[in-house]
Amino acid sequence: MLRNIAVVVVNGFLPFEFGTVCEVFGVDRSDDGLPRYDFAVVAGEPPPLRTLDFTIEPTHGLERLEEADLIALPAVSDERLSLDACAPDPGRQFSGALLEALRRAVDRGARVLSVCSGAFILGDAGLLDDRRCTTHWRNAAELARRYPRAKVDPDVLYVDDDPVISSAGTAAGIDACLYLVRKEQGSRVANGIARRMVVPPHRDGGQAQYVVQPIAPSCDGSLRDLLEWLRAHLGQPLTVRQLAARVNMSERTFARRFVADTGTTPQRWLIGQRILLAQQLLEETDETVDAIADRAGFGNATALRHHFRLWRGTTPNAYRRLFRGDPISSAATTLLPCRPCTTWPEPSGHWAVMRRPRDMDQDSLTRERRMRGDDHPNTLISAAHLAADLRELGEVRAARDLDPDTP
Repeated sequence: MLRNIAVVVVNGFLPFEFGTVCEVFGVDRSDDGLPRYDFAVVAGEPPPLRTLDFTIEPTHGLERLEEADLIALPAVSDERLSLDACAPDPGRQFSGALLEALRRAVDRGARVLSVCSGAFILGDAGLLDDRRCTTHWRNAAELARRYPRAKVDPDVLYVDDDPVISSAGTAAGIDACLYLVRKEQGSRVANGIARRMVVPPHRDGGQAQYVVQPIAPSCDGSLRDLLEWLRAHLGQPLTVRQLAARVNMSERTFARRFVADTGTTPQRWLIGQRILLAQQLLEETDETVDAIADRAGFGNATALRHHFRLWRGTTPNAYRRLFRGDPISSAATTLLPCRPCTTWPEPSGHWAVMRRPRDMDQDSLTRERRMRGDDHPNTLISAAHLAADLRELGEVRAARDLDPDTP
């Protein structure tokens, strides 16, 4: 559920990061057919609360957190963190009442979401213990030092270790908020909010693009135009050779430039975009999975199901039922580790729900596992690719059945 949102501010909060949460959840866009959230700004410490050269006085106190589905924690200033870094009791950097309120909220099933250095508040509350998390790359080492039980990943834009979501610096907070909207309310809502904000509905890659050395250059005109063209032609058969020729580069140069500018390979970027298109079609149309697979560029339903399971942790039909409000049985549901989310857009978190379709017997599963997509130019999967996927999921024996060269 994502209806009741509270954003907590403390002394030293950063206005931009605070504003990103307000922009995603605090603006009424019901005139565009988008949901309206019950949104509140909460004082995490006694007001007035100072930032830069102005103060704010929220009208809500910590009691407002008791009803929130999501509690967002914007960044706090380096000065606030540096001053408190020398405190004899680093576990009490922030109000004990605030930390207890956050723990109670998580215990009753609410989510918490930090933007940038807001993760330090979650750390003080003990909510990062034994969880994957992230923060701005400049503060990642300090976060890991102060909270040694936290599993800090400095290379990603955001991490969903439900019910704790953490994001990297500044604009990554928008990414995390839109990711959560898409997860709970579908791509139509997330895309609608992104369109009104004039931001991309998701970004590929991770923080490694923004670290000082090496820093990724901004995408120049040729690749920016290419990415827009690709989004409009996802249903076509596309190869690296064709794309490189389109921007007058050699294949090797094009591949290097693409990774430098997007943080991922051309093939993974294409698959991610095709998955997003498939999600939209599953939510908004009654087309069959075969038709959607063709329109999204996967070529056939088997390839779509394969990639959808790996990227979203469920099947296309189960996803469609979920976002059309039909109940999905929890029977025969198993938790399996999902791939690392460094270069995957909108990862489903450290764990993903993997469901086996009830109507698929073992022979069908075996045939699908041995499926080769090389006979269709749009099918971005071969025996070697599928073997690599299975190996990463720990199914080494199945991978070797497909590809004898599997290590």
